[in-house]
Amino acid sequence: MQLEIRPDPAEVGRARRWARSRLAGSGIAADEPLAETLILLVSELVTNAVVHTGCPAVLRLSLPGTVREGADGSVTVRLEVADASDRAPVPRCADGDATGGRGLALVDGLADRWGWSPEGAGKRIWCELDRCSETRQGAAVAYGGGLASYEGLAFEAV
Repeated sequence: MQLEIRPDPAEVGRARRWARSRLAGSGIAADEPLAETLILLVSELVTNAVVHTGCPAVLRLSLPGTVREGADGSVTVRLEVADASDRAPVPRCADGDATGGRGLALVDGLADRWGWSPEGAGKRIWCELDRCSETRQGAAVAYGGGLASYEGLAFEAV
């Protein structure tokens, strides 16, 4: 499933709402750490695409029923954002007073895996979350204990 994103910061909120609505029928509860982390990662990656490329983008989600299921019953959820910019994502080192520049560090800390690849004239940034991952749940707590802390914020990302 996918959502077309216009190059407008208001699209970040629309992308979060869309992702939440897709979670409803997927077997992932809205208050589950996986869901909260997924919504935060949607915010970060869509913000990156909208703010730093100025190009339209496409948000793709692979949720239970359409994702890999491990032999142990674990589920992997995949999030992708494709845009028309050929600029590679570059993690930045933000000092303590900076108001931005931590987006990819947040993705790195919360996702079980992430990366990027060229796609046509642009690129695709992706991340994966494993439902059974305890590392990610610990990272979510370290970043404020849940998505409710981030509601209504427009994230500034790299």
